[in-house]
Amino acid sequence: MKIKRVTQGLDGNEDCSDEIKELLNKKRVYMINIMGSPGAGKTSLIIKLINELKDEYNIGVIEGDIAGQIDAEKIDALGIPVVQLNIEGDCHIEALSIKNIIQYFNLDEIDLIFIENVGNLVCPAEFDVGEDLKMAILSVPEGDDKPEKYPLMFTITDAIIIGKYDMIEHFEFDDNKVEIVTNSYNPSAEVFRVSTRTGEGIEDLVKYMKRTINLKKNKH
Repeated sequence: MKIKRVTQGLDGNEDCSDEIKELLNKKRVYMINIMGSPGAGKTSLIIKLINELKDEYNIGVIEGDIAGQIDAEKIDALGIPVVQLNIEGDCHIEALSIKNIIQYFNLDEIDLIFIENVGNLVCPAEFDVGEDLKMAILSVPEGDDKPEKYPLMFTITDAIIIGKYDMIEHFEFDDNKVEIVTNSYNPSAEVFRVSTRTGEGIEDLVKYMKRTINLKKNKH
């Protein structure tokens, strides 16, 4: 299928997030905003979750990048509807862009939308984009000091994914410290230790996601 590509308009974020939530609630579509540094493993996690969830949910993906469509092509190869958002130098995705993009999906046939936000631990944390769930990925090679250096990201997120967990024996990474510091900011945050390479932790993460998705669907 042909990948749709759009560029980001910077006309403001006011009220757009609430408008998106209202529309997606009406359509009973659940949207997850996945954030993390470049190379943290956002795309690999999304692909893994698509393969785990696609038999139960119809899925769409919004791929945010400075330029290009490399990750979108990986999603498209799975037969999943995907829209590429090129932000052209900005450091985050705007709610207005999401509002414009979701018109490209048939929301009557979609249950779940993944947003892969721009690789950044700062700006994406500052902007709601109409999501139901915020997920932040911290990969083991990045270091266990990130919750202290970038507290907002770990304060606003609903779930923290400690990614590339199969590599922990090769790095001085204290996953318990990450969980303790995160919970000091954000006591309700769920923490998952995950490896997309070995599959470790994926089952627990998928169960959590199904719980949150179905909770919304049962409310409407």
